[in-house]
Amino acid sequence: MAGIGLIVVGLAFKIGAVPAHAWMPDVAEGGPAPAAAFLTVAPKIGGAIALARFVALVPPETIPVRPAIAALAAATMTLGNLAALWQDDVRRLIGWSSVSQSGYALMAVCVLGLAPGALPALLFFLLGYASANLAAFAVIVHLRGRTKRQDYTGIAHERPWSVLVLVIAFLSLIGIPPLVGFVGKLQLFFVTIEGGYAWLAVVALANTVASLFYYLRVIGPAYFGKPAGRPAVLGPWSGAVMLATGASVIVFGLGAGVLLTQFGSAMMLP
Repeated sequence: MAGIGLIVVGLAFKIGAVPAHAWMPDVAEGGPAPAAAFLTVAPKIGGAIALARFVALVPPETIPVRPAIAALAAATMTLGNLAALWQDDVRRLIGWSSVSQSGYALMAVCVLGLAPGALPALLFFLLGYASANLAAFAVIVHLRGRTKRQDYTGIAHERPWSVLVLVIAFLSLIGIPPLVGFVGKLQLFFVTIEGGYAWLAVVALANTVASLFYYLRVIGPAYFGKPAGRPAVLGPWSGAVMLATGASVIVFGLGAGVLLTQFGSAMMLP
């Protein structure tokens, strides 16, 4: 039991989940923006799949690891969303949002083997999270690292495309249709309920509603605030990457049926 607990905590560190989550917002705020984008995406994908593989190996009738993962999921998404409510640094806000997204990913992990669509739901959710998170950081890089929430006041009047991509990324992280994040969360809710953890789906729904508030604290002033001047941008290449990542959030959402069909044939290696 002690060994299993330590493995779960170690993999929780990789994905930025409670109780080993503290590094995620620190890296998102303090690291170079491209490095922060990588570190909030790649370890989470690898760690979530590794944890899913581990849970699949543990016999559910002998060791209750799935209820423990469900408890971690609820604690992680709740703490991440509550902490993000008070952030005035956009990068740190994205970091705490990434913590909450880890909690959503754990929903699929805890029902692996209990719901047939758990693995495809996990893979699709991770794809949606990665595309939206990279799009948000691409906007920050394009705007030369603007990170204070006040820096985005009225910026939609001067850099409309940048703010549009940021809005698309945030709305996808919330789970608004027809973006990829909506389909990802919807699949998570379905498999969680099917796997017998309806209470966790209710907690996730409440957290999704709560996340609206801190994203709107950035989006609202960006469109309705008074601009302080035209912000400088990094260059055309960063702009192209920003637009490409923003478009991927929409394309993956519209092509969700095809992607889910492909993910449906995924399986854990023996």
